Parts: sequence; C-alpha cells; structure tokens
Amino acid sequence: MPFYHKLGKIPPKRHTQFRKDNGDLYYEQLFGTIGFDGMSTNMYHEYRPTMVKKIQKQYTIAPKIAKENNIQSYRLRGFQVPQENDYLDSRKVVLTNSDCNIILAAPKNSTTDYFYKNTDADEVIFIHKGSGKLRTMLGNLDFSYGDYLVVPRGTIYQLNFDSEDNRLFIVESYSPIYTPKRYRNWFGQLLEHSPYCERDLRQPNELETHNEKGDFLMKIKKKNEIIEMVYASHPFDVVGYDGFNYPYAFSIHDFEPITGRIHQPPPVHQTFESSGFVICSFVPRLYDYHPDSIPAPYNHSNIDSDEVLYYVDGDFMSRNDIEAGHISLHPAGIPHGPHPGATERSIGKTETEELAVMVDTFKPLMVTEEAMKIADEDYYKSWME
Repeated sequence: MPFYHKLGKIPPKRHTQFRKDNGDLYYEQLFGTIGFDGMSTNMYHEYRPTMVKKIQKQYTIAPKIAKENNIQSYRLRGFQVPQENDYLDSRKVVLTNSDCNIILAAPKNSTTDYFYKNTDADEVIFIHKGSGKLRTMLGNLDFSYGDYLVVPRGTIYQLNFDSEDNRLFIVESYSPIYTPKRYRNWFGQLLEHSPYCERDLRQPNELETHNEKGDFLMKIKKKNEIIEMVYASHPFDVVGYDGFNYPYAFSIHDFEPITGRIHQPPPVHQTFESSGFVICSFVPRLYDYHPDSIPAPYNHSNIDSDEVLYYVDGDFMSRNDIEAGHISLHPAGIPHGPHPGATERSIGKTETEELAVMVDTFKPLMVTEEAMKIADEDYYKSWME
C-alpha cells in the first residue's frame, strides 16, 4: 500500500510491552514482505499466532496445462464456468505462467467452515457479479459490482456473499502488487495526473477481534497445493495494527479515464502493476476529439507480452460478438487489432460505455484444460473478411 493505516489499539512504540487489562501481554507480529525491505504492518494478537494443533490433508490444485506453447488467439466464455458451492473449489485457473494465475470463479456460498491464506501470491479479486464482505485478520471491507479487492499474500481471509449469484475474475501475482510507479512521487503519494488517488482507495474500517480458543481450520495455499492446518485460536484475534501492508478495495467506477485528441495507448488505462504484468481498466469515456480521429485502436503487434481482456459490461467497440464474462487472449508474437467493421463503426462516435479489465503479461501464458472447456477455438479466424 502507498500510505499508512492504523486500526484498533496499539502501543506508543513498536516492540515494547503492550498489556491487557489483566496484565498479560498482547502478542506482537510483524506482517512484512520482501524480507524486512518491503511493506509491513505490526499487529497485536490476543493469543500467539503460532499455535498449530495439527496438520491434516495436503493436496494439489496445480492447473492442468492443455497448451504450453501457445500462439493462437482465443475467446473464452467465462460465464460458462459452472457455479460451485465452495469458494476454493470454484476457482478455475484458465491461464498461467511463472508470474501469475488468471482465475475465474463462481462461488455460491460464503466461506464459513474455514479460513484461507495464500502464502505465495497477492490476489486481485475483481467483483463482476455479487456483493458482500471481505473479512480478514486486518479488518473487513464491503464489496460490490466493479470492486477490485487487493489482498496481500499471507492475509487470512473469508468471503461472505449476500446471494448465490457471484462471478469473480481473479489474478494471483507471485510478486507484490503496487500502484503504477509513474503515477507516484518518490514519497509514494499518487500524483495529480494519476487516474485515481488515495481518496478512492478503501481501507479496512471494521476490525473483528475474537478472543476464542478451539479448533480453527486454515486452508493454506503453497506451491500449488492446499495444506490444511488446525489452529488453536481464532485467526481474527487482532486488537490493533498499523503499517502499510493490508488489504484494500478500489472500484473500477472510480477510475478517471485519460483521453486525448487521438487514440491513447493502453498504458493510460493502467491501474496496478507487478514485476510480471500490469492490470488496466477500460471504463466509460469520451472518444478522441481530433476531427479526423479513429477511435478504434490501430492494429498492433504483441511482441513482448500476452494480452488478456476480460469483458465486464457495455459494447466493446473494437470487437464483434463479445458478451459480458468473455475473455480474449491475444498472445505475444502476432499482431491483432479491431475486428472487421469496427474501425468504420467507430468513426464519428463521441463516447463509449465499455467496461473491461486487461492483464498484460511479460511472459507467455499457458492455456489450461479448464480454459479449453469454455474456449471458442475458431476465434483466431474472426478477422477474416
């Protein structure tokens, strides 16, 4: 996170005595990244956060690869991923490389029987359908349609949904997720030309503190496996914390588009970045206003990155036959551009109502068996006239 946050009660100084009313000590924990060099938070627990009673099942959730070396463009029909009751069972990796996993999920039920922790990856959870509450050890966040939930690795959380009709687009990142560096000054503050600012980022504002012992099941993801551990105290027993490492929410509807007289390149839509990919937001905006402008994008070659577009809502002007929940994959090494007729249709238009999330990866993506179940294998022919 780019700015400091404090919630609950904490002592005046770090690493000093902080006692309960009965004289017992609270248990301090440093929740940090990149050794002691990255963002961190100091939290204070009712009980030791280290009390593991037993280790149970350990099983693989590694994605099964259908195409390891892919140069074919695909359309994936995301809403064809079936709904499942359990949140973790519903997560289907459709595209993957050594930097990230791109996941579709349609969970029906809230997470109530266990707590989840991803020890390998930050998660960006985009809410396409549904609303509810993200519950974490560092406080809670309400979410609804269009929200990005940014969950740092190691965060213990549950997702509570208001209904059974939920659709999520999730990106797991094996390197930390940051706000784009060109939108920050050297202090970390978002600059005036940034398409959003700190006011738009929602921090946890509800800290649950459970003072309970018992058997609490934690499902922990590590190296494409789930390890089930039973802890002796409730994972949400934090009485207070401060620091820079915590989950937060940002609504795609609060992204302010950057426009120009002629067509602007995709980096103006950038919303998040990591060392292995960027995430961009395409939102309703005015079209280019040069008298001879062509609002549709020009043909371009993906020489160094795979481009993934997740279509959320509206009429995406550069594509034919695209619906909500579809994903287009345009792999590195070949050019792509607007579909036949799209360029001509765009001329004279003054605005667009499209809503989409883009992920550009710097390493090739492998296509999984789950992706092939919902793939349009003839999509690569859709530019034929």
